[in-house]
Amino acid sequence: MLRKFHLAALAIVVVGGLSALPAWSQTVNDTIAALKSDAKQENPSFTEFSAARGESFFKTKHGSEWSCSTCHTENPAALGKHAKTSKDIQPLAPAANAERFTDEAKVAKWFKRNCKDVLDRVCTPQEKGDVLAYLVTVRK
Repeated sequence: MLRKFHLAALAIVVVGGLSALPAWSQTVNDTIAALKSDAKQENPSFTEFSAARGESFFKTKHGSEWSCSTCHTENPAALGKHAKTSKDIQPLAPAANAERFTDEAKVAKWFKRNCKDVLDRVCTPQEKGDVLAYLVTVRK
């Protein structure tokens, strides 16, 4: 009887612990929701992200020689290649790579690094959200 109790308690702890891990439970929609909150905080008149603005942002050079599509290609569902290192980059579109945008720390790290490469500054929440709104529309 005591053994069954311990196994039940262990199961509760394991299941509860797994559900607390953000990398396992976060979705692209969770990431977009967090960016919406950030965008609204930065700009109280913010209403919604735009896939059209995101696509334009993704494909446009912003004062430097690079755009997002320089490394991630014009089709973000395809394999990319880093412009300087020639290192392969897994597809950016969530439809082609289900792991994309499901880990908040990785999302923050890569947006910070890539925005500085493309824009020479950090992207705004609006810019990030627009790009994500575009990327979730891209199919294989």
